[in-house]
Amino acid sequence: MTSDVASKGSAEVNTAELTSAGELTAEDLGSVHLIGIGGVGMAGLARLLLTRGIPVSGSELREWPTLAGLRALGGIIHMSHVASNLDGVDTVVYSTAIPQDHLELVEARKRGLRVLHRSEALKAAMTNRQTIAVAGTHGKTTTTSIMTVILQHAGQDPSFVIGGEISEAGSNGHHGTGPHFVAEADESDKSFLIYRPHVAIVTNIEGDHLNNWGDLDALKAGFVQFGRLTEPDGCVVTCADDPGTQDLITTLRAEGRTVWTYGESADADLRISDIVSTASGVRYAASLDGEPLGEIKLALPGKHMGLNSAAAVLTALRLGLPLDKVVEALAAFPGVRRRFERKGIAAGVRVYDEYAYHPTSVKAALRTLREVAGDGRLLVVFQPYRVYRTRDLQAELAEGLAIADQVIVMEVFGPGEVRQPGEGGVALTAAIDLPADRKVFVPDWEDVPAEVVRRSREGDVVVTMGAPPISLMGDELLAALADSE
Repeated sequence: MTSDVASKGSAEVNTAELTSAGELTAEDLGSVHLIGIGGVGMAGLARLLLTRGIPVSGSELREWPTLAGLRALGGIIHMSHVASNLDGVDTVVYSTAIPQDHLELVEARKRGLRVLHRSEALKAAMTNRQTIAVAGTHGKTTTTSIMTVILQHAGQDPSFVIGGEISEAGSNGHHGTGPHFVAEADESDKSFLIYRPHVAIVTNIEGDHLNNWGDLDALKAGFVQFGRLTEPDGCVVTCADDPGTQDLITTLRAEGRTVWTYGESADADLRISDIVSTASGVRYAASLDGEPLGEIKLALPGKHMGLNSAAAVLTALRLGLPLDKVVEALAAFPGVRRRFERKGIAAGVRVYDEYAYHPTSVKAALRTLREVAGDGRLLVVFQPYRVYRTRDLQAELAEGLAIADQVIVMEVFGPGEVRQPGEGGVALTAAIDLPADRKVFVPDWEDVPAEVVRRSREGDVVVTMGAPPISLMGDELLAALADSE
């Protein structure tokens, strides 16, 4: 989730400049202030620091759902961006979404405070832990969450920072007593290149964030570099089925590095087969190094969810965790907020929220939700995420959205970006191959609930999908549907 502070000036991280953290530990940071603390990534870091006993403050402009939990842990939240927020602060943390001319960032440097990118602060917190870093175009958050839950069920009490909240735990960050630290590694701004993981999980590699990387070849090379950063006795875990990971596998193995693979491919180290996905979840048969492991179940539907779980299963077994604890953890896994999250039901309409914004994840999510809808129709409220992505992948996004029966497209959420004529929600709506009465562009947030009420009927499934702010829409839709009864 990205907060409202981003504007012109935010850019990719120059990893060559990310040296100020050095070998800092979290305790070296003193009192920490996070600009844009409400975003899920920043909130996860804040929660980790707070559970470690480190004083944390932060600034925001909107009351994001993550803030209540941070306050309960003792975090101080300022609902404004002003210089006085930095009084008594030792370290200021910013994310790539924060422009370099942001008032608090400028003030921090003026005062001579320690200024760290989020990835630097996270690296400091990883000190003296065996890090499991999860990267990839799709599935990072779910895979990181499953890996965390497996370690918890095995009694390991891991530290973790996740780009989404594990549903029942309501947590996306924690300082544990165990030896492991599980974290998402963000390739979008290249900041994943400052970590030194023991295990580097790469779920898949597909063209995205090319505004920072330039082209797919450069992105693939970045993942190879990420794999090379693993500790000498560590390993890379990746999907054998994914076309984007093939160069990664070949290159790293040729260099003598340990690479373990999972998937349906015959040569996968953890091979999965007989995949069955229904509305109640996904299950598959698994074998490791040719030895059957039995059936593995996950209470979330979708083949892609099965693959995400397989990444965590392979990692756990290579770390020596017992199979029965792995299977037990998957069966109990509650899901992740904003990943196939059921918000509620009103007027006989089921409302879900889903973070998917890239064409591949949009297609996977909508196909899975079609299974859930059964005899009902599927309506999607889509808020495109980033102008460049919506423009460059417009045809693919339109193809994915056409899986739904009804599509409501909002305006693009792109902090700091400028839409040119012919770009944005209007163009995307026009590109969707559905009859005119089954798609509509609704630019104003307050008009969306009424449009959903008008288009939905009992038995339907409605999903809010896309950019971070749309996660706040579900409750409004439920209220509007309830009022319509």
